[in-house]
Amino acid sequence: MRSRVSGTLATAFVGTTAALVALLVPGTAQAAPAKLSHASAVSRLNATGGIGLSSSGGCSDRNNGTCTSLEQVNAATISDVSTLRNASHCALTITGGTEVGHASGTYSHWNGYKIDFNPTSCVSTYVTGSFTRIANRGDGAARYRSAAGNVYARESNHWDVTFCGGSAACTAAASS
Repeated sequence: MRSRVSGTLATAFVGTTAALVALLVPGTAQAAPAKLSHASAVSRLNATGGIGLSSSGGCSDRNNGTCTSLEQVNAATISDVSTLRNASHCALTITGGTEVGHASGTYSHWNGYKIDFNPTSCVSTYVTGSFTRIANRGDGAARYRSAAGNVYARESNHWDVTFCGGSAACTAAASS
């Protein structure tokens, strides 16, 4: 009986150790991104300053396409928005977040990776002058990739930005 228990414990220990290595060693596992509530995301953006939200419906309900919501946005996305604000010195206006009405996909608005911005001349000049031009998106939108791997697509009335949080898989998907 003793050797059976010891063998079972040893197997459990090895399995647990492998799971911990997968979590702790970069490149061996992809942890789910940390998510924020709308209020927490807005609070973080307010702390940066110079970042506003605009909603055609004057609301933040994630399930209403006329609202602009940041509910369940990735914490890394909000951090990267603040970095964009600080690096560009441009006022930013978010016009789209995690609300319904955007295209689906792993690295989508709904899943917290994408934010839409008003295309001011300051933002447009910064993006086109600072980032690498890559192939147009299938819908014809001009695209630019930052050194951090974020992908900016210039749609007809806004910048559609995929904030990849350092994920090479995200950058590859947003660049293809």
